Amino acid sequence: MFTGLDHVAIVVPDTDEALKTFRDKLGLTLLYSEVVNNGTTRLTHLDAGNTHVQLVEPLTPESPLHAQIAERGIHLHHICFKAENVDDAMAEAPTHGLPLAQAKPHQGTQGKRAFFIDAAATEGVRVEVTGK
Repeated sequence: MFTGLDHVAIVVPDTDEALKTFRDKLGLTLLYSEVVNNGTTRLTHLDAGNTHVQLVEPLTPESPLHAQIAERGIHLHHICFKAENVDDAMAEAPTHGLPLAQAKPHQGTQGKRAFFIDAAATEGVRVEVTGK
């Protein structure tokens, strides 16, 4: 169902500040940054060798990510696996005991589509799947 690890996502209140750690101190190379989901979220990808680190910054006041940051600070948000075809992965996941957290895919980075698996099925860890 999966072809590899796509990224590990970290929720941050300010991408520029987070880059001071992940780019400047840890030496990860900035690959790209884009605003998705109708201007609500900035996703910034850094090269970590065999995968990406994705910084997730909420851009609108109503984003639920603000409450998460207020409660937990900067934190690991999810891990994301690659799939060749998102529709096929969405159909296959429930057959493996992995119910979906959403009925339709959402916009990912660079034109990809993505969906989340219900975290109750993955030991409480948020798991996203992305692909075409």
